[in-house]
Amino acid sequence: MAAQSFHYKSVWLSDLHLGSKDCKADYLLDMLAKVRCDTLYLVGDVIDIWALERRFNWPEKHNQVVDALIKKAQTGTKVIYLPGNHDEKVKKYIGMTFAEVIIKEEIIHTTSSGQKLLITHGDVFDGDVCLGKWQSVLGDLLYDLLLFLNRCCFSLRKMFGFGYWSLAGYIKSRVKGANEAIARYQHAAVKYAKKKGADGIICGHIHQPDVKIIDDCLYCNDGDWIENCTLLAENLDGSIELIYWTESIQSITQFEQAQKSPSKQAA
Repeated sequence: MAAQSFHYKSVWLSDLHLGSKDCKADYLLDMLAKVRCDTLYLVGDVIDIWALERRFNWPEKHNQVVDALIKKAQTGTKVIYLPGNHDEKVKKYIGMTFAEVIIKEEIIHTTSSGQKLLITHGDVFDGDVCLGKWQSVLGDLLYDLLLFLNRCCFSLRKMFGFGYWSLAGYIKSRVKGANEAIARYQHAAVKYAKKKGADGIICGHIHQPDVKIIDDCLYCNDGDWIENCTLLAENLDGSIELIYWTESIQSITQFEQAQKSPSKQAA
């Protein structure tokens, strides 16, 4: 039986961090194989150039992710790449097209329901979030520690046959300072979207997936692929859906197992 697949009008991915040891390339490849869309937006930090400059790390599966993205662009999917801060060196190519991938700084997307959504990575809001240089440095160090703990947790869960769960996300959700910084970021994003005349905004950057209304404006964050393994998808009616792919995998697996065992169901 063929694997279950899904079709959406548009899909948004960001913060893949290819080149980083924390990139969940296995889940990415699984998602890219099963999800089809008319337009795919890559909303920054696709390649982690900062990590590569510190220490080169490029497993074969990261090559496969790039190949899968290019294949989509060359076989009918419109792929638009909006560089972020970790891949800021790509920004010098804004306005150009490579391997059918269109590079933009930011763009307005109009949904099937007529909503105008501004799409940008989100690093432009850093000034509204960080209180000072030393707080930023401390935050980076603490986040690196969180990712280390997340890798350890992931390895242990795999060893005992459990699915993926984000320890980093769990800890961040319970830190008051992190929640305050996220709230500042969200309000800065909404303010920027309104200034641009948009009905909402889709961004990434802070690795905190969410879809909600703030001050009568739709705020959407597509999350990341080092902690949460999430994407945003536009359904055919124009509604925006936040998908946690690791949870979807469990549902797909259960569905496929049920399809393979009809006799057991009948019994």
